[in-house]
Amino acid sequence: MRKTLLSLFMLVSVAVAMAEDYTQYVDPRIGSIGLGRTFIGPAMPFGMVKPGPDCVNMPNAGWAPMPEKVAGFTQTHVSGTGGGQKYGNILLQPYLDGQQLREGVMAQRRIGETIDLGYYSCLYQNHISTEITTAGRCAFYRISYPQPGRLFIDASWFLGKDTIPDKREAQQLVGTHVSIVSPTCVEGWSSVRGGWNNGDAYTVYFSLHTDKAFSVLQSDEQTCRLAFADETVNIKVGISYVSCEKARANIPANTFGQQLATLRAEWQKMLSRLKYQGTEKNMRMFYTALYHVMLMPVNKTGENPKWADSPYHDDYYAIWDTYRTSTPLLGVYYPEIQRDIVNSLLNIYKNEGYMPDARSGDCNGRTQGGSHGEVVVADAMARGLDGIDYELALQAMIKDAEVPPTDHEKEGRGGLQEYNTLGYIPYGIPRAGTRTVEYAFDDWCIAQVAKRLGKEDIYDKYMSRSGNWRNLWRADYEWKGMKGFIMPRDAQGRWLDSVPWGKSKVYHPLIPYRPDTKVAPWYLPWWNTFFYEALSAEYSLSVPHDVPGLIDACGGADAFRKRLDTFFAEGHYNVANEPSFLTPWLYHFIGRPDLSRDRVTRIINENFSDQPDGLPGNDDGGAMSSWLIWGMLGKYPLAGTCQFLEFPQDDAIEQKSQNDMLMCFVLNRQYRNWPYSYRWNGDILEIRCNTAIYNIHRNVVDNASGFSWESAQARNARYDNVSGTFGFISKAAYAALLAKGRFTYDGITWRKVDETAENIHVRADKDNTEMWIAKDRELPIVMKMKNNPLGIDWDMKQ
Repeated sequence: MRKTLLSLFMLVSVAVAMAEDYTQYVDPRIGSIGLGRTFIGPAMPFGMVKPGPDCVNMPNAGWAPMPEKVAGFTQTHVSGTGGGQKYGNILLQPYLDGQQLREGVMAQRRIGETIDLGYYSCLYQNHISTEITTAGRCAFYRISYPQPGRLFIDASWFLGKDTIPDKREAQQLVGTHVSIVSPTCVEGWSSVRGGWNNGDAYTVYFSLHTDKAFSVLQSDEQTCRLAFADETVNIKVGISYVSCEKARANIPANTFGQQLATLRAEWQKMLSRLKYQGTEKNMRMFYTALYHVMLMPVNKTGENPKWADSPYHDDYYAIWDTYRTSTPLLGVYYPEIQRDIVNSLLNIYKNEGYMPDARSGDCNGRTQGGSHGEVVVADAMARGLDGIDYELALQAMIKDAEVPPTDHEKEGRGGLQEYNTLGYIPYGIPRAGTRTVEYAFDDWCIAQVAKRLGKEDIYDKYMSRSGNWRNLWRADYEWKGMKGFIMPRDAQGRWLDSVPWGKSKVYHPLIPYRPDTKVAPWYLPWWNTFFYEALSAEYSLSVPHDVPGLIDACGGADAFRKRLDTFFAEGHYNVANEPSFLTPWLYHFIGRPDLSRDRVTRIINENFSDQPDGLPGNDDGGAMSSWLIWGMLGKYPLAGTCQFLEFPQDDAIEQKSQNDMLMCFVLNRQYRNWPYSYRWNGDILEIRCNTAIYNIHRNVVDNASGFSWESAQARNARYDNVSGTFGFISKAAYAALLAKGRFTYDGITWRKVDETAENIHVRADKDNTEMWIAKDRELPIVMKMKNNPLGIDWDMKQ
């Protein structure tokens, strides 16, 4: 019997906006307490300005629940991040006559609070009410005082202050300026460096305008205090990273109410691209997760103080977190946004030398596990996103793979010389295990882009490197009945059974290394360990580009099934971190998508909810939320490809057509039968084969110059399981076949042998592979293939 997510029936489609108001299901409180760390204040989709409260304990997103006191309201925040803080700039704090600063802070206690999409309000104990909404680059405030009120403006405030100079991940003040421009305008700037990415200084310029005149009580380079004769004041704060003049120009003419309506209309437009039906609870979970995905990265086009190329996005926090699930989600449902994001990465490369793996405050850093701009580019290309210079992108990817950076925590690949020389990164270089495995995947992505650009030599080189994960695969290591793990190795090629514990130069004890060993004391961060934010037990199942090869290395399908069962039963699965995102879906690759469905459903039921603590780990700029979205949709993207894994729809009733067939094929002398179908969804052709889903743009269907059936699995037929393949030639090639009796694909000429009423029989000049191409179907399907050198021959049956 089919299990449904949280006992709901799902219906998903991409379509035009319907009458239903999807904004009603967004609850910014979800994920704000506990590990989620999501931003609760108002925000536009990918908006640069995110105004909200900063509490005195300085959480990463500023807000903390009552009774924590509020230091004031700042204009810039991130969402869902771990590590050190970033932003929290240009603080406003309303107060009453008689209240004083204490240690530079005028903390206020809340007695009431409202948190909604695009709107935040709170009531202080002294009965000051502050309401906030926002435009993309301007914050709107409506402040109501119980008596003529006052306002404290502090340009020197920011999150993550520390008394230790240059403390790692702490923000440090560089300089400020505050100027009284008129009785209704204050302008200035704040320059801050450091934070989570240890970045160079960034400068936030502001232009603050009030609808009521004020008198100045105090003013200096860092702060000012204003007094109003009125009890209600509307304030707009334009923000820019370029100048006060630009901040002033970023202020729209809207009133508070008009801007709130504009914001909600924009969110309705974005949220309505995905239609999801379920219980009220699940609707809240789904649409809040979708909302979270669109909080970062932020669109700062025209706001880059270093160079003018556009588009420009900032706050990739970090691509290591988002490439698995957020990147494909944007590529499928918001391709115009993802196109701009990719072009932004390329503009950063053109002007600064490397694509970032992470970036904030207009500065690259910090790289975590790899150089995953490669995955973002490969994913965009696989999904047919146009308007991207893929030749330039390939240059950027190859630079990551070949040129060691000056600062590998900022950009590029650390341990690159060892990786390219040894084929792995030896123990002792931070995050050696993670980097080896993820560089192999990055190299696979380079190969895919090179292949599509017709650069066979580059393709062959990086496909070879994509197997480097095997160089840390210790096949004879057995633990808890599981055999074969990614394990530490030194530069001489020796496996290490014991490794140093910690970083002390005085006392450096050795401890046995096992698949559940962190190799550092609890107080040391993941940056210095063999694996980043995971252990060998997890990373030994994290080879997304070569899962069939991983299954083979684990001893075959039966051993792999037992390994997965043990992995979950023994508690090694970590729902809170990204390296395990794919793991519950791996049952697909051994022909048991029902077990993937059961695992994913259980994980969602046990770890996610519509409550403030409803996310089990850092949202990481929407990474955790996008995993939830895919799970609730019942499918999972294979990043860097156009393929999906999908839950089996056991009880679905579908009308059959000639587009529904059975693929009967031989692989390694074994016969298999898989369901095969294709459907058009606008300009996207959706092909399903077994549990794999391929989304292919109409331009590729019409004009492709290579075999579209060349999936990652098909290209390496030594595996004993293939999760999906498909075959058709482009309509352009089919037209050439009809006109000339031949066509050329991938440099191989195919010539007509004979034909029947149903099929045209062709043979390849190069290797005598034979195909029978359908004549009577809308798509030129390869109905039959023989003598395929990849070892996969098939016959389509109706």
